[in-house]
Amino acid sequence: MWRYLHTVYPRLNPLVAVMLCALFAAGCASTQAAPEQTSGPTPLTASAALGDYATVDYCSLLDVPAVAPGAVETPTFETCRADAAGRTILVGPLAFDSDPNIRPYPYPGPVPDGVAVQQSMFNDRSACTRAITFADGNRLDLSVTDAGDDQASRCGIADAAVGSALTAITAGKVGRLTFPDRSWGQVAPCVLLDQPDLEAVAGRGSRPATGLSGHSCIRGKVGFKLTVQTDEPSAPSETLGGRPAVVRPAGAFCLVDTTQPAQGLPGRRELAELSVVETAGTAGDGTCAQARTAANTIFPLLPTP
Repeated sequence: MWRYLHTVYPRLNPLVAVMLCALFAAGCASTQAAPEQTSGPTPLTASAALGDYATVDYCSLLDVPAVAPGAVETPTFETCRADAAGRTILVGPLAFDSDPNIRPYPYPGPVPDGVAVQQSMFNDRSACTRAITFADGNRLDLSVTDAGDDQASRCGIADAAVGSALTAITAGKVGRLTFPDRSWGQVAPCVLLDQPDLEAVAGRGSRPATGLSGHSCIRGKVGFKLTVQTDEPSAPSETLGGRPAVVRPAGAFCLVDTTQPAQGLPGRRELAELSVVETAGTAGDGTCAQARTAANTIFPLLPTP
């Protein structure tokens, strides 16, 4: 290196030459490619697992022949319900709020990276509830309910349902719902709640907030969801907003339901359910009067078949 520098730069100061030699030596030294950064498995989020929340076919997550042979399944916009011999299996809905009833437990099956399977102690005398909580904190609830007292049997089926859902998710077999023209599955519920006439019922300054699936919305005291009816109403019908409707109190809520035929699901009906909450206790006549007022505003905006 010194001879090369001295030939090119005959007047080069020896000290500078030594420094250049060191610099060139460092620069010309053989280099090795930096080792590739290896990363572990990517924690599984709900969106990566399920895709578009608004079109998830939750019945594609439930292997009925394996989990509940003979059960009859009903897909809704936010759940899958399977019924057999007095027992109901429910897959869904998605949730993102914290639930103080949820606790860890030793789920016996494999779990994707970043996913936790937990249990809920709520209503555990007649139901066994599991929650698949994804890396982003969103969770998929699953429950098994019956009138018996065999909790071990219920929880065995619930664990089988969890395994079925995780198998479908990791295999990329999550199905999609398709909504025909004029189906309420195509309706954005928050658009219907964003009406000036609802402020008196919902609360001054209230704004609509959509649910995780996109098929439900809350504005102040008023809630509104669109799904598929799974239970026949027992209360008498009346006309609200130009539609047959059923009004019924349920604890702190007054609910108003109206339905239309569900295209593609023979014998089933799409359900629009409006609720008004009584913040001071149990819903009464005053709460239901407000619910009727809200229904008269919202129901005329729903498409008809």
